[in-house]
Amino acid sequence: MNRPRSARGALPRHDDRRRSFPQVAPREAPDGRFAATWWGNAWVEALEGTALDPARLARGKAYAGRGHVDAITVTPGRVVAYVHGSRTRPYRTEIRMRTLGDDGWERFLDEATARPDHIAALLDKDVPHALEAVTGLLPAPGDLVPDCSCPDDGYPCKHAAALCYQAARLLDEDPFVLFLMRGRGEQELLAELTRRNAARSAAEATAAAPPMPTVPARAALAATAAGLLPLPRPLALPDRPGRPAVFPPDPEAPDPLALDLLASEAAVRAHAFLATGHDPVAALTPWQDAVRLAAAHPGSGLTASTRALYRDLAYALDRTPTDLARAVAAWRQGGAAGLAVLEESWDPPAGPFDRARPALLAADFPAFRPWRNRLSTESLQLRLGRDGLWYGYESDAGREDWWPRGEPDPDPVGALTDLLGR
Repeated sequence: MNRPRSARGALPRHDDRRRSFPQVAPREAPDGRFAATWWGNAWVEALEGTALDPARLARGKAYAGRGHVDAITVTPGRVVAYVHGSRTRPYRTEIRMRTLGDDGWERFLDEATARPDHIAALLDKDVPHALEAVTGLLPAPGDLVPDCSCPDDGYPCKHAAALCYQAARLLDEDPFVLFLMRGRGEQELLAELTRRNAARSAAEATAAAPPMPTVPARAALAATAAGLLPLPRPLALPDRPGRPAVFPPDPEAPDPLALDLLASEAAVRAHAFLATGHDPVAALTPWQDAVRLAAAHPGSGLTASTRALYRDLAYALDRTPTDLARAVAAWRQGGAAGLAVLEESWDPPAGPFDRARPALLAADFPAFRPWRNRLSTESLQLRLGRDGLWYGYESDAGREDWWPRGEPDPDPVGALTDLLGR
């Protein structure tokens, strides 16, 4: 069967600025709260803050809990669904909100790529409070405008309230739904985060490595170049790596996002080599390079193509995707040193490690159990790296399933404070 083509003969492009979600199964909200995340609850509070009739909100919450809301479609600035009421035919209901302008998105992207832990949080489907504080990403009371085809003129009616409560569950599952509501699709955001993250990494690598001493080509050839024309001046080094070409979708070609990642990676390495004469990744093992490559890709774990990247890299090195995801979190936490902290335990000499437990107790933190270079409670752990920094880890209580969290710090109290968000 032939695939449909557009009027110009090209295959139609996938538009991720329109997403539809199947009907959510009936479910009672624990403690009357439909959302489990702080941003999901902020979404609900934005509508409840301007509601004129608490009774309609209560009925809307009951409608949502009993599964009266059909499939939900999200586009920039709009959430639409059919909601079943007392009549046989459902009502068309929508919630409208303004989208962010270009300046707002610039602030969001700059803040998201300024710190590696912000990108890591987004990959874990978490929205750092700092991003909201900078951009005003979440709606405030009065920003959500309900509308419904029912005859009820309440603000909001129970059908619009039900849609709002169910939309909060979508935000809990995937914060990229919130970004779509504010005007940007997932693929567009991931591609821009990839470029900015690569540019930031290149700038850091260029600043860290000293320039390689050079010899002018004219001087090197002076003894044998008699009679030859003088060599042209070398081209100036660009300020930053170039942007890759735009790859059109093709069913026979690799995924455009994967090609963009590889092209951006090649441009960053070439620019760093031209600036310093040193390839910062040449000495890495295949496993370290796979972890670094996955960590440089901000879309990992969010889309089918990036999940495939994790799967293929892990399979090639006889690891599991979970192994790779944990290693990526360690790399984002501290680079190669962070990965070593994840994979190695060692016996530190007397000194900073011995002073850590009294310092934590003096700061009113719980008692930690020592083992080699690690201090642990039921759900928190600090690991001393060979670089003298403390790295934070978290696990569910009673499970030995430690994941890197927060930023490394030379002070164990500072590392634990950052881990707990104090």
